[in-house]
Amino acid sequence: MTVSELAEPGKAAGGETVFSLADARKQSGLDEVLAALDHDLVGLAPVKSRISEIAALLLVDSQRAAFGLSTARPNLHMSFTGEPGTGKTTVALRMADLLKRLGYLNRGHLVAVTREDLVGQYVGHTAPKTKEVLKRAMGGVLFIDEAYYLYRAENERDYGQESIEILLQVMENQRDDLVVILAGYKDRMDTFFQANPGMSSRIAHHIDFPGYTLDELDQIGAQMVGQLGYRLAPAAREVFREYLARRREQPRFANARSVRNAVERARLRHASRLVSQPELMLSVDDLIRLEPDDFLASRVFQVPPAQP
Repeated sequence: MTVSELAEPGKAAGGETVFSLADARKQSGLDEVLAALDHDLVGLAPVKSRISEIAALLLVDSQRAAFGLSTARPNLHMSFTGEPGTGKTTVALRMADLLKRLGYLNRGHLVAVTREDLVGQYVGHTAPKTKEVLKRAMGGVLFIDEAYYLYRAENERDYGQESIEILLQVMENQRDDLVVILAGYKDRMDTFFQANPGMSSRIAHHIDFPGYTLDELDQIGAQMVGQLGYRLAPAAREVFREYLARRREQPRFANARSVRNAVERARLRHASRLVSQPELMLSVDDLIRLEPDDFLASRVFQVPPAQP
C-alpha cells in the first residue's frame, strides 16, 4: 500500500478538502527510517538533511497524486561521493527502505556491486554479467561502489564502456523499477562524469559525505565498543582517542572502517592478554574491559604523530 492510498482527507469550514501530512508521514513509516539512519550514523548532518528533503518531496508528491494533481515521478538516481567508511552503503540501504515505504520501489532491497560484478574479461562476457546484476536489482537499489573503475580511458580494449551503455539505457527506460547509486571518491567521480556526460545527466542527486571529525570518530568508537559488549577502562579512553588522532593522519585511513578495525584488533589483544595469564582468576568485568595496552601495542603508536 502506498502513502497516497493511506491519506484520509476531511473537509474544512469552507468545504475545501483538507488532510494531515503528519498522518501520512506516520503511516508511511518515514520517521522510522530517518530515525534508524540517525541512529546508525554519527554526524553527517548535510547528508541526513538531503535525505530528509528527498523524503519530503516524495511524500508530498504521493499526496498530490492522491488528489489527482499532476505529478511526474522524480529522477532518483544518485551519486554518493566521499572517503571510505563514511556511511555511503548504510545510507543507500536506508534509502532503499525509504523508497519502498513511500511506494516508489516494489521490493526495496539493495544490491551492492563493483566493476568485477559488471564487466567481463572477454568479448561477449560483459553484457550478460551486467544484465544479470540489473535483473537482481530490479525493484530496488543498485549500489555501484568505486563506479569510476567502469571507465578506463587508457585501455581502448576495456569492456567497461559496454557496461556503462547498458546501465545508461536501463537508468533512462526503467527508472520506475530501479534506482542506481554510484559511489566513490569525489575527484575521481567528477572525472568519471566529465568523461561520461550521459551518465552525469541521469544523476539527479549528488550527495557528498564529509569525513568524520575526531570527536565523531571517538563517538563512533564508543558505540562500536558498546555494541560488541565491551567497555573502555577509564585510562583506555584517552589512549583510544589518541590512537584515532594519530590514525586519521596516516595513509589509507578509512574513517568508520578504520575505527572498527582498531576495535577488533583491541579485542584480539585483550583476548591474548587474558589467555596468556591462565593463573589469574577472572571476573566478568575482566572479560569486557579493554585496557590501554590493548591499544598501545598498535603500530600506530610506533609512528611519531604528525606535526601541526
